[in-house]
Amino acid sequence: MKYARIEHEGRSYPAVLMDGGWVELDGDLAEVYAGQPPGPKRDSPTITDPRFLSPYSGGTIFGIGLNYKQTIDEMGFPMPEEPYLFPKLACSVTGPNDPVVADPEVSTEVDWEGELAVIIGKPAHKVCIADALDHIWGYTAANDVSARDIQRRDPQWVRGKGLNTFCPLGPVAVSKDEISDPHDITIRTWVSGELVQDGSTSDMLFRIPELIEYLSRYFSLQPGDIILTGTPSGCGGFMDPQRFVKPGDDMRVEVGGIGTLHNPVIASDSGS
Repeated sequence: MKYARIEHEGRSYPAVLMDGGWVELDGDLAEVYAGQPPGPKRDSPTITDPRFLSPYSGGTIFGIGLNYKQTIDEMGFPMPEEPYLFPKLACSVTGPNDPVVADPEVSTEVDWEGELAVIIGKPAHKVCIADALDHIWGYTAANDVSARDIQRRDPQWVRGKGLNTFCPLGPVAVSKDEISDPHDITIRTWVSGELVQDGSTSDMLFRIPELIEYLSRYFSLQPGDIILTGTPSGCGGFMDPQRFVKPGDDMRVEVGGIGTLHNPVIASDSGS
């Protein structure tokens, strides 16, 4: 099944894709991710051309760095022995087609990272690798936008990864039964029409069950929590010469089986 949060005729609400289009749910996405999906709202019209919003339901967002072998080689780093973990803040979440703010007074090195995001669907604490996939509800697309200059200055990555609008998610949330193999999914990113990332989740160093086992060893994962699983090679900060997005650019992240996440880049947004 495919679910989304949509906007239509001035209203925003959760919806499910049914024959012919999107139908409003008689509940919310948190119920969907917890395995208790509400049915369609009675007499709700079918919408064929909604504006998609982020399918985020308010959970914790865990970022994983250095998780694609080609990316690690591109960066010139040694292969990590365990996943590299950082948080993405709730204020960083934004939706498809919404702007990403690259404020030059804050950062002049804003970079893209197209990713597959895992949505947790069942509480997980100290689960083993063999059982880890049972705790997944499904998947969405993400762009782990990063301020490389801030990352270099800080001993941790909270600022560099957690700025407002730095976590686009969407356009839809796809239940795991629709993804036959999450480790065989294409991820492509375009910046202002130029293809900059063209990779596959098959290049992951730590696969999704390992990530869930690792995270649940230290934290209790809850339905609606999100794991950003890392990015393929092709980020601007590791090009020669380096390339970063600037106001007026746009970013498109395409994740196979999920769709395309588009975000224009602007200089400031007082409402962010």
